[in-house]
Amino acid sequence: MSYKVTFNNKNKVFFNALKSEVDAYFEKAGIKKTGNWKLYGKTMILIPGMLGLYALLLFVNMHWALTSFLWLLFGLTMTAIGFNVMHDACHGSFSTKGWVNNIFGLTNNFLGGNAFMWKLKHNIIHHTYTNIDGVDDDINNMPFMRECTTQPWKPMHRYQSIYMFVLYGFTSLFMFFTDYIKYFSRHIYTTPLKKMNFSDHLIFWAGKIFFIFFYIALPIALIGWKGWLLGFVISQFAFGLTLAFVFQLAHVVEHAEFDSAGVDPKRIENEWAIHQVKTTANFASKNKIVTWFVGGLNYQIEHHLFPRISHIHYPAISKIVKETCAKFELHYINFPTTRSAIVSHVRFMYNMGKRPQFA
Repeated sequence: MSYKVTFNNKNKVFFNALKSEVDAYFEKAGIKKTGNWKLYGKTMILIPGMLGLYALLLFVNMHWALTSFLWLLFGLTMTAIGFNVMHDACHGSFSTKGWVNNIFGLTNNFLGGNAFMWKLKHNIIHHTYTNIDGVDDDINNMPFMRECTTQPWKPMHRYQSIYMFVLYGFTSLFMFFTDYIKYFSRHIYTTPLKKMNFSDHLIFWAGKIFFIFFYIALPIALIGWKGWLLGFVISQFAFGLTLAFVFQLAHVVEHAEFDSAGVDPKRIENEWAIHQVKTTANFASKNKIVTWFVGGLNYQIEHHLFPRISHIHYPAISKIVKETCAKFELHYINFPTTRSAIVSHVRFMYNMGKRPQFA
């Protein structure tokens, strides 16, 4: 069942004003909105770095402690590729050339996901219906979690602020398997799946087979199942935990707003852009190391307002976004550090886990 949600976009005063300022910035600077040497330099570091680490782990015998550390680093490098390369490419902001975006978007499949599914789930559903319970799959796709007041409460939710750390570690594997549910059910949560052509089907199955061969069969053959299991658990847990936290810190924190949709058509009274500001948060925006690693996703407000602008431009346009939000009296949610954002998320999940008064 598909739920219908609309926004009051007849008079987009806020977004029109903001877009005008942002467009003027790029025109005056004489630069493209897509990636440049900074992004391509990251790509040349991260992808060869990941492959080099993998070769080292599979072909060089090392002490278990060093091996464990390198598996952890391998998992974090996978995450960085997802944040920096895959994310921009799948949004079409990696390059001005569509075929380049499509090729680098396949890093999604290389990491265990599927670019076709991800573009619908993330680009269209999540970016349009952010934090709307009943439609946004990002706040409805984790079993055993209650992430907003409109979701039903269960006794186990009392402890979700503790066990969520374990669940988050399985995010990447969860996404790998739920792709099959989406594929066969022809739905992403309540949204029908867009029709897939022959190449979409071929790439879907080729990607899944590649994952099983590259991350499971190959290392078992080269280092044995015990060595593989240790490395697989460490790397996938690091990958999943980091993925989950970065995305949760963007929306499932204090001050971020939520809404809900059901069978009856839902009309959001704000324009789409205002809804994005109210449901999204930034964190650690002054930390250049965090910004580099997470691919600018700590500037999540800018990303949700301008998803087709490469993340390398977010620090610059964030000043414009913040000033425009102030003019329109919109709360620009920004946690100064990663730690403060994590604390807010944990506190939020703890409160969501409390038994509602009338439950």
